[in-house]
Amino acid sequence: METTLDLRRWQEKPAGVAYRRWVIVSTGLRQLMRIRFFQILLFLAWTAGLLMAAAGFVFTQSLASGGWLESFAASLGPRPQAIVSAFCSMVLLYPDICIHGLFSSIFWWHSFVGLGLSLVGLSVVIPRLIARDRASNALTIYLSRPLTSLDYLLGKLGIIVGTLLFLWTGPLIFGWLLSMAFAPNSDFFVYSLTALFRAGLFNFISLIVLASVALCVSSLGKTTLSVMMIWIGIWMIGGTIASIPTTPSVVRAASFSHDLYEVRKDLFKLDEILVKAADILPLTDRSLSNNMRRISQYESSSKTSSPYIGLVAIVIVSSLVFSRRLRPE
Repeated sequence: METTLDLRRWQEKPAGVAYRRWVIVSTGLRQLMRIRFFQILLFLAWTAGLLMAAAGFVFTQSLASGGWLESFAASLGPRPQAIVSAFCSMVLLYPDICIHGLFSSIFWWHSFVGLGLSLVGLSVVIPRLIARDRASNALTIYLSRPLTSLDYLLGKLGIIVGTLLFLWTGPLIFGWLLSMAFAPNSDFFVYSLTALFRAGLFNFISLIVLASVALCVSSLGKTTLSVMMIWIGIWMIGGTIASIPTTPSVVRAASFSHDLYEVRKDLFKLDEILVKAADILPLTDRSLSNNMRRISQYESSSKTSSPYIGLVAIVIVSSLVFSRRLRPE
């Protein structure tokens, strides 16, 4: 499937800058939607959004006063009813811990799914960004009037943004809105906003990094095979090497997947949420509290700015590379 632009549309109907860029984005996304593999990724992405909404829906409806869980416990006898009532009361007394903690966990889980599907989706997109245009010498035609290099670059960037919107951002917002639509009171909305903001911030950071790397990789080769090998090397092999504890910190910081993993831990702060819950919530099971503290150690962030510095360096280097390569040959 070739990614081509019909420049006669501009000759027949002179249009503004926004129209020229939109043609590039819409053409690329339409051709992407025809790929069977990408359709499967879309199905998985929006299924994950529905699962996230279902988890939030079950939580909001079950733990609210008079909800399903409390009604079900009442039918089991006074002791289960008392336990469930105490648990529901704890949610009402500590909404900043319970509600925020639950939605942080849901968005944390979804960040793995969304980022993973986006990386796989970019494997389909990257060969169709710049590599094929350079191989067919179409870049010379595209960068002539009325299409400028800025139009071309922003159009290709729009394809990447659209891919991540379909596979990650859209399901994230959809799942949260759907769970909030059935929330019994405003506490669930208020105390889930911080978690949503952190999830959105991680999504935005990932978008900037992945867009820069994708444009850079696509501009380095002229064939699908060469581009895919470079992408696999930077993503999978680089991430695997960076995950080895004995790998030097400089090499680890050069892997965008490792840096994003560390940034995820720093933004979602699941370690702090678990420790706070173990210390403040009136939990009667000591082993549960100890397990929560133990799990928090696995999700503790490095508390350094190295991952952010690494990502900034990756974006700068990638931008310099594809800006120099984005020239007709």
